[in-house]
Order: sequence, then C-alpha cells, then structure tokens
Amino acid sequence: MSTLDEQLIALGAVFEAATLVDRIARTGQVPSASLGCMLGSLLARNPETTLEIYGGDDLNLRDGYRALVGALERDSSTLQREPLRYALAMIGLERQLDKRDDMLQVIGNRLDQIQQQVEHFGITHENVVASFGGLYQDTLSTFRQRIQVQGDMRHLQQTDNASKIRALLLSGIRSARLWRQLGGHRWQLIFSRRKLLDALYPRLRSTQSEDH
Repeated sequence: MSTLDEQLIALGAVFEAATLVDRIARTGQVPSASLGCMLGSLLARNPETTLEIYGGDDLNLRDGYRALVGALERDSSTLQREPLRYALAMIGLERQLDKRDDMLQVIGNRLDQIQQQVEHFGITHENVVASFGGLYQDTLSTFRQRIQVQGDMRHLQQTDNASKIRALLLSGIRSARLWRQLGGHRWQLIFSRRKLLDALYPRLRSTQSEDH
C-alpha cells in the first residue's frame, strides 16, 4: 500500500468521524458498528497497517470517503458542508494538540484506563462512550478554538448523544494526527486534489461493490 493510500485512509477516517457527528446532531442516530469502529481506533495498539486501525476494511470508512470526495470535487451537489467544517476544525485542533505534550500525556494515560473499561463493558457501552466524551471535554474542549456542532437541539441536548459526539470528535482528531504523521498536510487538499481523487475513487468503488 502506498503512502498516499495510507494517508487517505487516515483522512477518510477524519471525515467519517465528521459525518457521524453530523448524523447524530441531525437525527440522534448512529450505527453501532460505525461508532465502534471509530472508538476502537482510539485504542489501536501496534497495528500492522493503517487500515487495521479501522477494522481492516474500507467499508468502515465509506461515508467518510464519500464526504472527502465531495469536498475535493467541490461539487455543490455532493458537498457535505457541515462534515467538511467539522473535519477541517478537527485538523486544526490537532495542530494545537501537537504543541501540548502535557495534554498528550493525559490523553494517553486516560486511554489506558478506558481500555480496561472496554474489556469489561465493550467499546460502545454508554459508560465507555461517556469516558471517551469526558476525556475530550477535559482536554481538547479547553482550547480557545471550539467545534460548534449544528443540528436539532432535541438530539444535541441528550446526554448520551453529547457524549457520542465528543467521543467521535476525539477519534477524528486522533485520525488527523495519524494523517499528519503519515505526511498529510492541509495544502494537499488544495494543491493535490486531482491526485487525491484519483487514489480515492477506487477505494470508494470497492466499498460500493460490497453494497447489497
């Protein structure tokens, strides 16, 4: 797998998290498997490939790939504005996080504790989701730049949904960090659009061929 493919998986995961946040904010619903995939990526240890972090299957990132393609094509019919805004905000927050070794240490320590919770309850249990959400609230939401999530207040005001949104934002920022560690850069989204799209189309097609 090429470096560009590895980068696209991580960037697709940023957009996957953003898409799921938008879905919860608008509908109050999120597929359990999708939530579990993104939360599991926060606890992935020593994966052999980038895709393994996300369950080893592009299908888990399909909606993220779609949103990323829409952003790169700049086609108003496929552009998902809120997920794009969330994705760019997560990439921006990751840049701030990178300068905070103290916060990175806190996140690492808390994730170790959450790992023990997961072994007891399972990755999508409300206690585990609340712990991920609390970790985001105690760390990244203290930055001056905050991610403002738009949606239906009936859904946003529910405690469980708020925890899921914060947990997914945390997973998206982790994926943004991975993307940058793999050599990804915001300038790519502007100057390498065609190259990114040419590599993305086959990945997206492979997920559609598995649609039944």
